[in-house]
Amino acid sequence: MDEISRTLDVYESSSDSYVEKYTSESVAELYGGPFFDALSTASSGEFAQVLDIGCGPGPDTEVFSAAGHGVTGFDITQSFLSAGRERVPDAAFVRGDMRSLPFDDGSFDSIWASASFHHIPRPAATEALGDWRRVLRSGGCAFLSVKRDESLDGDTTDRFFEYYEPDEFRSLLNGAGFEPMTLQTAGKWVSAIVTA
Repeated sequence: MDEISRTLDVYESSSDSYVEKYTSESVAELYGGPFFDALSTASSGEFAQVLDIGCGPGPDTEVFSAAGHGVTGFDITQSFLSAGRERVPDAAFVRGDMRSLPFDDGSFDSIWASASFHHIPRPAATEALGDWRRVLRSGGCAFLSVKRDESLDGDTTDRFFEYYEPDEFRSLLNGAGFEPMTLQTAGKWVSAIVTA
């Protein structure tokens, strides 16, 4: 079983606990201020088209929708998408593999990828980022957060993670054609806001 299938199995078999956990927890609501600032610059109008990659049951999708943005939640876990549709009926939800996005070039002003990119195996990371850049319009922005140190993680599930130190993550983003606006470390996390 490959890494993506293994991770999908964990999410599908434990979806109820993840849905419950993210009922009131939204990373966008807690830490999204700088991204919202970048989003206002990147959008082609008053409201942006946001792609929430690895949306889970939709907590961040809900925040973007409530702010008036057009938002598409994207995830491989069917049960998360079902929960997201109930939670955010005004948003679109699409099922697929984040390594290859089923959207036209330049479809979105921004991408939000909170705690999802690190599920992509390293050999596929650069190509996946290139595809993410493809669906962003020129000047669009993206937020990505990844785990940085396995020893700090404490995850006991069978989910697959790649871990990135800040310099390595910056280099990966640059190599895919993104320009980091901010890159910061907090505990076990590295997060970046980048432009296309």
